[in-house]
Amino acid sequence: MNAMTTRKILLLAAAFGIGLFLFGCASAPVKPGTGYTPAIGEKAAKTAVSMIGRPYKYRGDSPEGFDCSGLVRYSYLAAGLEVPHSTKKLKNLSRPIGLKKVRRGDLLFFKENGKKYSHVGIYLGNSLFVHAPTTGQKVRKDSLSNPYWKKSFIEARRFN
Repeated sequence: MNAMTTRKILLLAAAFGIGLFLFGCASAPVKPGTGYTPAIGEKAAKTAVSMIGRPYKYRGDSPEGFDCSGLVRYSYLAAGLEVPHSTKKLKNLSRPIGLKKVRRGDLLFFKENGKKYSHVGIYLGNSLFVHAPTTGQKVRKDSLSNPYWKKSFIEARRFN
């Protein structure tokens, strides 16, 4: 090899190494079943709490407005886990856990207006959860000890 070829190879190798360094740390969100950790649930809960006071918006999944599954999607995406914007799909991607084993970031599912799995919230601890309730309301915290939510509660679930 001549000096010019060696120099080109070294420059390409250096460019490749810099590219790996700069872009190797950025990662796409993982999907359920491929890397969920309790830390992701914790981050999702923290994000959801930061959205308290944001308006409800049907099919909304951004700080401009959320519906219940849109809040879950946004919060988990911010934590690095890509989940769908659909209460039923969230149910299908998660596994049931006993209420005694629920931890911060787990999902709570409810039956409203006679429809199973029609509402979802993110558990915060101490029987509290955050959710986007309905049209005209804002993202807020509620308690599972509230008679309405206690009666409507179906189950707690966690991503795999």
